[in-house]
Amino acid sequence: MKTISLRKLLFLLVASLSIVLAKAQNDPTLNVVSSAVPFLRISPDARAGGMGDVGIATTPDANAGYWNLAKTPFNKAKSGVSFTYTPWLKDLGLNDVYLASGTGYYKLDDNQAFSATLRYFSLGNIEFTDFAGNTLNSFRPRELGVDVGYSRKLKENLSLGAAFRYISSSLANGTFSGVTYKTGTAIALDVSLFHDGTTKEGGGFNYGIVLSNLGSKIGYTNDANNKDYIPANLGIGLAYTTVFDEINKVTFALDANRLLVPTPPLATGNTIIDEASLAEYRNKSVISSYFSSFGDAGSFTNELKKFQVSLGAEYVYNEQFALRAGYFYENISQGNRKYFTFGAGLKYNVIGINFSYLVPSGQGVTRNPLSNTLRFGISFDLDGNSEN
Repeated sequence: MKTISLRKLLFLLVASLSIVLAKAQNDPTLNVVSSAVPFLRISPDARAGGMGDVGIATTPDANAGYWNLAKTPFNKAKSGVSFTYTPWLKDLGLNDVYLASGTGYYKLDDNQAFSATLRYFSLGNIEFTDFAGNTLNSFRPRELGVDVGYSRKLKENLSLGAAFRYISSSLANGTFSGVTYKTGTAIALDVSLFHDGTTKEGGGFNYGIVLSNLGSKIGYTNDANNKDYIPANLGIGLAYTTVFDEINKVTFALDANRLLVPTPPLATGNTIIDEASLAEYRNKSVISSYFSSFGDAGSFTNELKKFQVSLGAEYVYNEQFALRAGYFYENISQGNRKYFTFGAGLKYNVIGINFSYLVPSGQGVTRNPLSNTLRFGISFDLDGNSEN
């Protein structure tokens, strides 16, 4: 009975969120830019998760493929793998809703590397019932992202990376109200740049730029006009490391991200105008949607509000123990997510273990799905030569 009540609560949360987004159409202070397959924007890395979700310009590790593939050639180990488990809505007592992710890389030489990543998002088991409460069938919604990438140094301290991604999203199956639903699929591309400005001692300034999820729209029916944008994103990252001595160093990092997805039209109350505006919004080509996303918020100030900002810090002792903290900020017009994070890391020989915790934040539908949740990640340097 507990599981059933929690399932109902989950659906109430989703329904309430839909109401909030619907109200946003008439509230000029709330006009959230949204997309399909948002699981691609969930932090899949416990190290970054402990630093407010920063990862574009931080020191390279096995998780570089999630944040900035161009960092990979700067890894000290020739190859490595990493796995992270992220419970989702753990605050509600759900045990079968989670994000499982894995990544690995192999350096062909000191200048180039191949990599692959996997994200699997399980939404648990959902039972469909009739009006009398009789069970009709059950379904397990799930989403998957798989990509392969290549990165190469252009100079001693500058590199580029590119990854191709396959996306599968199975949220419903069957025919409801005359509409047949199917698994949605899409393909996407990531392009990234990384500049490593650190010295041999490990101190210095890094920066990175990432264009991610540049790809096709995704649809869940055979209606070609009813497709959604995937979360194309522009990310810019900065990181500065101060080395105090041979065993103590601190890194401060900042990431700024914005979706390259058009702002949905605000409702006017006129059915004809609203339907035309929505049709125009949906019918934009993918390429034109990237450019129009920079000038459709009404003002330069509103455009700036689309940026999400992450701040993080990491203290490392003797390359074996790390303490982390961070803060994530999102403007109220884009969802109002604000939260603090903490984390820790241990490394022994070739094995690294990372934990992160998101401080409970928000109330009701604004409560973060990762509130009061401990994330766990483990990584391996397969050749045993890393000092990260």
